[in-house]
Amino acid sequence: MASHGCFFVAMMMVFAMLATASNGQPLDPHFYDKVCPAALPAIRKVVEEAVAVEPRMGASLLRLHFHDCFVNGCDGSILLDDTPFFTGEKNAAPNANSVRGFDVIDRIKDAVNAACKGNVVSCADVVAVAARDSIVALGGPSYDVQLGRRDARAASQAAANNSIPAPTFDLDRLVSNFAAHGLTPQDLVVLSGAHTLGFSRCTNFRDRIYNETATLDASLAAQLRGRCPRADGDGDDNLAPLDPTPARFDGGYYSSLLHSRGVLHSDHQLLAGPTEGLVRFYGANNEAFRRDFAVAMVRMGGLSPLTGSSGEIRANCRKVNY
Repeated sequence: MASHGCFFVAMMMVFAMLATASNGQPLDPHFYDKVCPAALPAIRKVVEEAVAVEPRMGASLLRLHFHDCFVNGCDGSILLDDTPFFTGEKNAAPNANSVRGFDVIDRIKDAVNAACKGNVVSCADVVAVAARDSIVALGGPSYDVQLGRRDARAASQAAANNSIPAPTFDLDRLVSNFAAHGLTPQDLVVLSGAHTLGFSRCTNFRDRIYNETATLDASLAAQLRGRCPRADGDGDDNLAPLDPTPARFDGGYYSSLLHSRGVLHSDHQLLAGPTEGLVRFYGANNEAFRRDFAVAMVRMGGLSPLTGSSGEIRANCRKVNY
């Protein structure tokens, strides 16, 4: 891993390029400094309150950002309710009965509009900043969120079904999916480290605990089978933590993988090829994980933003302006 520092510098250069929209207008962490300096503190306050009441909400807000960015870019489209004109992303297979935190985003948007005395902060930026603030609230690294995104005026359930990587994917499909979003195998490994936070539904790990026992720690398998019956539809929404400390941002996720305690098939797949070396590296180097996770989050947050005159700034994150 001697070249790791060089990789870090290269990634900083690449995410700066990724954070530029097709019309050439770059995102900027200081975008709201003049128009509404109270915006980011208002977001942080609501996030901290929500996470204090329910630590799991931090993981949910982080996941909301992932699932937004992986479908046509970071444009707030995941927040849109269905309309007569389009079927949105909320009930796509990766999101239905799973993605949550929409009510917190609503509260944030109301708080920001009040603080700014108007509708100047996009829902897409709210989601991106809320993800960062959730990470920090749970002990993770801070970073400068690139800002200036605008909101999509439509959403696509089909795009969500096709774009979000599934927990059943093998390594080659995971790598291909990330590559399709302009992200590298290293991004895959470090962003998968988000599973240091939160829980997974039984339906996402059922097949692993009953059919992949050769690669799963026996005691964990037994524990998970107690939460997740074999029959489909039985206990689908029962939850299990993705690592031993689901409310603390730490390196426990990688340690779990290395001890055959990865809950999801996709987690264990990171040991199935050249990405194994990265799992071992981050498992032994928590500071490198924190640093590179922050870099990768900015890279992901720069995927295909709408800026300038594209899209809009929604007054209500659940529906387009009319």
